Amino acid sequence: MDFFEDWSDYFEVVINWSDRLLDGLLTTIQLTLYGGALAFVIAIVLGLMAGSPSLWLRVPARIIIEFFRGISLVVLLFLLLYVLPQIWMRNPGLPFEGLVRNTFLVGVLALGINYGAYGAEAVRASLTTVAKGQWEATTALSMSWPHKMRRVIFPQAWALMIPSLSNLWVHLLKGSAIAYIIPFVSDFTAELNNLRRPTDIWFSHAFIGLVVYFLLALSITLLMQLLETRAKRRLGRGAPLRQSTSADQPGSTATTSGGSR
Repeated sequence: MDFFEDWSDYFEVVINWSDRLLDGLLTTIQLTLYGGALAFVIAIVLGLMAGSPSLWLRVPARIIIEFFRGISLVVLLFLLLYVLPQIWMRNPGLPFEGLVRNTFLVGVLALGINYGAYGAEAVRASLTTVAKGQWEATTALSMSWPHKMRRVIFPQAWALMIPSLSNLWVHLLKGSAIAYIIPFVSDFTAELNNLRRPTDIWFSHAFIGLVVYFLLALSITLLMQLLETRAKRRLGRGAPLRQSTSADQPGSTATTSGGSR
C-alpha cells in the first residue's frame, strides 16, 4: 500500500493543474475530431476511386493508398513539419504559407491522410461485400456508376463499413498522442508528461491517462454503434435501438417466448 500513500497529494496537484490538463484534453479532442473528419472524407473519396471500374481512377487511388499506408505516422509528420515548408522557404511568395506553418493543422493533416488511407481500403472492401444481385440489378437498370453508388450500393456498404471506420477512429484517437512532439501543440499526452514531474509516471500516465483515453475511446465506440444501428434500420435490417439493447435482458420478449416452448 506504500505505492498509493502519496496519491492523495497527487490529486491536489491535478486540481491545481486542471486548467492545463483541460486545455490539453481539448486539443486532443480537436485533433481527433478534425483528423477523423478529414480521414473520413479521404477514405470515402479514395475508396470509391479504388472500387471504380475506370483504370484512370482506380490506379492512382491504389498508388496513393499503398503509399500512405506504407509510411509510418511519425515519418509522415516529419515530412509535413520539416520537409514541406522547404518549398515555401526556397520560393517566397507562394500562397498558403501560413497554413503550412500552422503546426496544429499539420498534425490534423498527418492524422487525416494516414488513417484516411487505411479507411479507404475499408470502404473499398465494403463495396465488394454488397450482394452480387444488387450490382446485377443496377446493371440491368442501366444505372451510371455515380447513380448506382448513390442510390443502391453505397447505402448498403455504409452499414458494413461503420465497424471498421469505428476501429480506425479509435486508433486515430490513440495516434493523436504523437502530437506531443509537434512544436507549439500541447495535447493531453504533452500535459501528462508535464504532470509526471510533480507526481510520477504511474499516476500521470497509467492512471489519469489510461482513464481519460479509455473514456474517449468508449464515447467514440458508442457513437459509432448508434450510427451503425441507424444505418441498418434505414435498410430494414436489425431491430430498433431500444429493442436491440434490451433483447438480451432477462424477462425480454425473446427470452420469455423461447422459454415457453
